[in-house]
Amino acid sequence: MKRIDVKIQKTNDSRVPVYKTEESAGADLFAAEAGVVEAGKIKLVKTGVCFSIPEGYEAQIRPRSGLALKKGVTILNTPGTIDSDYRGEVGVILVNFGDNDFVFNTGDRIAQVVFSKVYRAEFILSDKLDTTDRGSGGFGHTGF
Repeated sequence: MKRIDVKIQKTNDSRVPVYKTEESAGADLFAAEAGVVEAGKIKLVKTGVCFSIPEGYEAQIRPRSGLALKKGVTILNTPGTIDSDYRGEVGVILVNFGDNDFVFNTGDRIAQVVFSKVYRAEFILSDKLDTTDRGSGGFGHTGF
């Protein structure tokens, strides 16, 4: 697995992201504060970390499957993109689709971060696109 150096800065006594296994694609992000996401509500949760992502890469903020399955808590705007020129604190937009309030403590795992290479498109205006078997079919066109 390829590795990249990503400098981080902590805004408080927050935890550094952690990979749980050698082959984990995502590193866990931790809440820098305690709080509650009420049932049916949204809350921005600070992580207490800022990244210096190398040029040509992005960070994607993704949900933790266990929170989604067990608590009905996931992330809006997923995956959230952090561009390489952003230096502010990473925040996670949690949404609670569960029936009960979701209580979290400082240091709880709330999301994961995955780093990916970025390719920038050069858009070429064209009068005709190449044809495919699928064509313009979408939104369930290939089945459910």
